[in-house]
Amino acid sequence: MNEYKVGFISLGCPKNQVDAEIMLAQLDEAGFEITGTAYEADVVVINTCGFIEAAKQEAIDNIFEMVELKNEGDIQAIVVTGCLAQRYKDEILEEIPEVDAVIGLGDNINIAEVCRKVLEGEQYSCFPSKYLLPLNGQRLLTTPEHYAYLKIAEGCSNCCTYCAIPSIRGRYRSRETADILDEARALAQSGAKELIIVAQDTTKYGIDLYGELRLPQLLRELSKIEEIKWLRLLYCYPDSITDELIEEIATNDKVCAYLDLPLQHADENVLSRMNRTGTKTELLELVRRLRRLIPDIVIRTTFITGFPGETEEEFNNLAEFVKEAEFDRLGCFAYSAEEGTKAADMPDQVDEQTKIDRGDIIMQQQFDIFERKLEDKIGRTYEVVVEGYDGYTDCYFGRSYMDAPDIDSVIYFTSSVALEDGEFVTVKVINYKDYDLIGECIDII
Repeated sequence: MNEYKVGFISLGCPKNQVDAEIMLAQLDEAGFEITGTAYEADVVVINTCGFIEAAKQEAIDNIFEMVELKNEGDIQAIVVTGCLAQRYKDEILEEIPEVDAVIGLGDNINIAEVCRKVLEGEQYSCFPSKYLLPLNGQRLLTTPEHYAYLKIAEGCSNCCTYCAIPSIRGRYRSRETADILDEARALAQSGAKELIIVAQDTTKYGIDLYGELRLPQLLRELSKIEEIKWLRLLYCYPDSITDELIEEIATNDKVCAYLDLPLQHADENVLSRMNRTGTKTELLELVRRLRRLIPDIVIRTTFITGFPGETEEEFNNLAEFVKEAEFDRLGCFAYSAEEGTKAADMPDQVDEQTKIDRGDIIMQQQFDIFERKLEDKIGRTYEVVVEGYDGYTDCYFGRSYMDAPDIDSVIYFTSSVALEDGEFVTVKVINYKDYDLIGECIDII
């Protein structure tokens, strides 16, 4: 009989989600009953993000929501872990004394013991070395059965001046290839047909362990797993996009022609202040080379507007680059000054409204580009994985190789036969609405 019920809230990126899934497996193994509804739980674990101000605010809002449930007697205890906990440590207990435990990343391995301590009335905090965060372990998946995230490395050594991740998560450390392959096989056996490969910088995989970039070799090994149909790459940095990696994407049928390439800016001076490499000309050539060598590649990117010292001319260089590059997917964020980072102490901080206005300009440009790209897809057919059924539109919806879950668009489509989630079908595009394509199922694969 299960001793206690635990609710789990995981915020932020897929990398954090993998950490949550490892903790959930530990709690399950320890005899806790996992509940999807917080007010039914005895203890709630909040796995926080603390990357930028908006993420911190979301984490704090969730903590206060759980505090309210605790005050009303619906739950007994609250545990906070993740990036916000690692970054602010005991400040959280001091500011929000209703929280029962705050633990650093290195104490995730003890999550079941921590939950028992707080349920016995103990207030607890522990912050061992961040390098004790487990990189391997059983996972209780929170994604749909047909896809899973596969984290291949932890931490980051790039040290971009705006980013707190190296101080929160530590230096870059790759997982052993054998461990990754073992986990990938287990995920495939549990039903995953798509593996989404994540790390703070996936393209640096292997450099610390093997003395060379080993992402292409890893993709080749992963593609040998028979049950896996799609391999998708997120968080690829431009300075490590090698000819070998491009060739692997171009020639390996299981690797989606999809590249998440967070560029952050295109003006050389801004990139230099960010401690990032490249020039507008070099980045544009990289985009053109990818499109030349990988037919129908979809390139996703992100940019930051209002970085300290960003002049009108530097911003205009970014806007011109966006027009020229014509990205398939694009996100744009106002710069967030994070304490402890070099950029936060730089002179010439840009005012908040200017940051927002510049971001709006970029996104409007991108919408025009995106709309043209949607128009071009009418009449084409795509292989689509079924994600669900929408009763409001009376349509199924799913993703093609062009779409990562949660961050990209979907394709809505009709079907004359009933379909199951995770099934692959061929869809012909007949129209689009807003950011989504609309089509009809013409075959089941």
